[in-house]
Amino acid sequence: MSNLDIERAGRPMNGKIHGAQAAAAAADPSPFYDESDSSVGREWTAWIVQVFVAANVLIFVVVMFINNCPGHYNPYGSCVAKFLHRISFQPLRQNPLLGPSSSTLEKLGALVWDKVVNQHEGWRLITCIWLHAGVIHLLANMLSLVFIGIRLEQQFGFVRISIIYLLSGFGGSILSSLFIRNSISVGASGALFGLLGAILSELITNWTIYSNKAASLLTLLLILAINLAVGILPHVDNFAHIGGFVTGFLLGFVLLLRPQFGWVERHNLPAESLVKSKHKAYQYVLCVIALLLLISGFTVSLVMLFRGVNGNDHCKWCHYISCVPTSKWSCGN
Repeated sequence: MSNLDIERAGRPMNGKIHGAQAAAAAADPSPFYDESDSSVGREWTAWIVQVFVAANVLIFVVVMFINNCPGHYNPYGSCVAKFLHRISFQPLRQNPLLGPSSSTLEKLGALVWDKVVNQHEGWRLITCIWLHAGVIHLLANMLSLVFIGIRLEQQFGFVRISIIYLLSGFGGSILSSLFIRNSISVGASGALFGLLGAILSELITNWTIYSNKAASLLTLLLILAINLAVGILPHVDNFAHIGGFVTGFLLGFVLLLRPQFGWVERHNLPAESLVKSKHKAYQYVLCVIALLLLISGFTVSLVMLFRGVNGNDHCKWCHYISCVPTSKWSCGN
């Protein structure tokens, strides 16, 4: 295995990583919601995001325990933070993100094209979402999840946010596998981009209930543009970003519909102000189209992946989406 994609947002460890955390974590998503319109839905208590964070931290500790840096000879130097004993980190020359070795990640479920396709280990499309390449990588992802996820969960509840998070991570893994074959991949940035995509589609499908529509839309598009721009750097897997974003964007049309104000307040409004339908017609249309695209997209992508199709053979320029070579750096596969 030539490279390591140590995330869909971080810094290189020997190969590719994904880059969606910095700007997303720094952004407060609250401007995307009309706080004054409390009647358009209940306020949920956020807890599933905390569970996801706790699970990721626990899994990282277990990975470091299994990694056992002091128990193996390492030509890159001595372990970092030796006082942690068995869970101390690999040498910085090997992993600057303060984490395990790439071989440990591969053994425990990192995304590896050869193992997924030729060894029929499709479960790696899911397990890679829960692995992180280091403390820095984990911290960046979890901060992003908290900033983005808690607000969404308060608005729409844990079931819908969990579905978006998990399916978006899965979608990011599929697209990454279709285009990147010689790197291993771990990290949750596909899932995080899915939450951003869901915010965008939620804004579009519930457009009429928002104040400051243009400002909300421009702010979100700026965040997305910054994160996708980071993805053209080497060692960052933009395919996982895009796969997660598209999945979350489509899921938002299906799962994040808000009812019309007239429907919510139908018991308090005069008869002439009542509406017959819970949602507007265009919301139903977008929902059906998005659902059909999701089903067909997942079906076609999975069939292509397990048939061993290389996406680069059908799109000669697509590799530039994930890395643009310059005089300062080159792009491996």
